Amino acid sequence: MEKLPQSVLFCCDHNAVRSPMAEGIMKKFYGTGTYVQSVGVKNDMEIDGFSIAVCQEINVELSRHRSRSFDEMEQWGDDLSSFDLVVALSPASQRRALELTRFFHLDVDYWPIMDPTGLGENRESKLQMYRQSRDQIIEKLISRWGDPKEAP
Repeated sequence: MEKLPQSVLFCCDHNAVRSPMAEGIMKKFYGTGTYVQSVGVKNDMEIDGFSIAVCQEINVELSRHRSRSFDEMEQWGDDLSSFDLVVALSPASQRRALELTRFFHLDVDYWPIMDPTGLGENRESKLQMYRQSRDQIIEKLISRWGDPKEAP
């Protein structure tokens, strides 16, 4: 079990599905002792409604999340070098993070979390796919940093 880092940045393709879920769940599980943010390679989508729904099932509130890209993050003064750890949840975000971090001594981890968008025929089967991604994130968090400080 690793000690919690001071700060973590989760990233995925659009900052609309996987990285906001990871950000919200990590904040819920481990409290405010770690600064947690999320970002996308592109910011061309709002937070996904299915992500909001499956996170609500475990009392994680995502509806106020605003999607942002790596570029916007820098414009808003959140410097990549101020994060202890960058966790990429998609191949494209891993490439972008490695590209941006080659100037800093920064750990970039890759967690291959399934992209649930476009999967499932109807609402219930779509929710199942999003739950699968959410649960993959939960497994990764717990295997890395241990049980949640507060029960999910």
